[in-house]
Amino acid sequence: MAATRQKRFVIALLKPSRYDVDGYVIQWYRSAIPCNTIATLYALANDCAQRQVLGPEVDIEIVAHDETNTVVPIKKLVRNIKSADGGFVGLVGVQSNQFPRSVDIAKQFLAHDIPVINGGFHVSGCLSMLKEIPSDIQAAMDLGMTIYAGEAEGRFDQLIQDVWCKSLKPVYDYMNDLPSLEDIPPPFLPENIVRRTAGAYTSFDAGRGCPFQCSFCSIINVQGRISRGRTPDDIEKIIRSNAEQGIKRFMVTDDNFARHRDWEPIFDRLIYLREEKGMKFKFVLQVDALCHRHPKFIEKAARAGCHWVYIGLESISPENLMAAKKRQNKIWEYRKMLQEWKKHGVMTYVGFITGFPADTPETIARDVEIIKRELPVELMEFFFLTPLPGSEDHKRAYESGAWMDADMNKYALCNAVSEHPKMSKDEWTSAYKNAWKQYYSDDHIEAMMRRAASCGKPLKKMVWPILLFYGSYSIEGIHPVESGMVRRKVRTTRRSSFKIENPFVFYPKRALEVASTLNRWRRFYKHLDAMAKRIEDDPAKLDYMDEAMSPVIEEDVNDLEMIQVHGETANQIQRAKIDLKSPKARKKPDDDLIAAE
Repeated sequence: MAATRQKRFVIALLKPSRYDVDGYVIQWYRSAIPCNTIATLYALANDCAQRQVLGPEVDIEIVAHDETNTVVPIKKLVRNIKSADGGFVGLVGVQSNQFPRSVDIAKQFLAHDIPVINGGFHVSGCLSMLKEIPSDIQAAMDLGMTIYAGEAEGRFDQLIQDVWCKSLKPVYDYMNDLPSLEDIPPPFLPENIVRRTAGAYTSFDAGRGCPFQCSFCSIINVQGRISRGRTPDDIEKIIRSNAEQGIKRFMVTDDNFARHRDWEPIFDRLIYLREEKGMKFKFVLQVDALCHRHPKFIEKAARAGCHWVYIGLESISPENLMAAKKRQNKIWEYRKMLQEWKKHGVMTYVGFITGFPADTPETIARDVEIIKRELPVELMEFFFLTPLPGSEDHKRAYESGAWMDADMNKYALCNAVSEHPKMSKDEWTSAYKNAWKQYYSDDHIEAMMRRAASCGKPLKKMVWPILLFYGSYSIEGIHPVESGMVRRKVRTTRRSSFKIENPFVFYPKRALEVASTLNRWRRFYKHLDAMAKRIEDDPAKLDYMDEAMSPVIEEDVNDLEMIQVHGETANQIQRAKIDLKSPKARKKPDDDLIAAE
């Protein structure tokens, strides 16, 4: 009797990038930020394969590519899936700015009758907030693409089985059913994929959901406002499984780890692994500006291995913060909080949003100068206030018929895609560009280095972050969140609205472009390195002090320019402090206020 042939089912997980202004895919030899969605779905798919959810006679094969650091071998994938007994392409973690590129990728697989499933923040945000399906998503569905809104934990088996049985639905909508993350296979990627990121960073989410109500944020409407978290055991498993393959750097992708209900047990477990078991690992965190109110949060974060932290500062204007419903940020606490991170040796970088309703070019420039002088921040990145699909801002603009740019490719937080009440598009763009130049001026770069040197930090830890951060923007013309190491451009991979260039035109032009770019990188590095060496050789470097580094004295907080300029009196500050502590305040049905406690 002949043996039964083993069948194959192929799952191709693809994270699309987006197009630059010339229509080329933004792509690097090493990308800066790992994609946690790929790691999450790879782990879920691998779990399905191990449990043989299609039966023992079907082998499930998984391939994963992040287009930000890989030229996706589409023709090879088509041959692989077509030669199998079934399979599909999952376009994962697709943000709004990546949706046009995801559709172009999908067309190449749909042309061969290969099922394509599109999921991520764009489709999830739109389905969660809008009463109707937007035209771009509907057009994608008309092509034959399946839309998946929501999270895959506990549901991936069914999706795979639907593809296998050829009963795939046009829409899977789980936005009203957010799953628990406990006892779920945690995110994981093989070493060969992880090493395509700069520094070999991998990622995991310790939890999802944020209790705040920021109107520009889509995360709270996609992942919810109730914290759902993994256990300390889950986190230890992630650390150990990656250590086995030599991976020791992590990006914790929680939008706000400080609101994870088990932040302390997780830190304690990581401290145990580092201090008792001798494991060497580091990670990057994202937290809110109130994290320092948790006793020992910053101290334990540093001991647990946090070496960089991203803080959503957004603005130093209370008027702007209130307009965005970011009531949790208290500008008079910024310096104290930042100094606490610095005290424990953790480098900080913050986000600053331009284009709040009260902003003008003058107020933006003024606030950047105040931040430079009064806050000990290492790195700062600038954004346009953007009505991201899935946010309250987008819903309000969509339903009112306000103008928004129709090209989703531009929704990368580095373009003006909506109207501003006080600035023209050109004025807003100019203010945004000037903010970058203003913050990363030579005098301020030197101040940042001197602050680091006074704390005993080796200045190479400042040279490389500044080089890569500001260089990405000023040299490559790419926002740091989309950056990487060594840009690559594929001549034939271009947006359909652009003409494919003749090779005799493209390659000479590209060679000159690469030579010019590398020369600018070299010059910028030499400039920063020379500045760092001069500061390192200064015998008085440990004695450096400026306003941002000076100790915070509560009685003098009202003397800060950021307080004086924005009309915050000492009495207002004191009232706010008292309100937060009062029993009456705790009874208010204000989630932001409760979360602040």
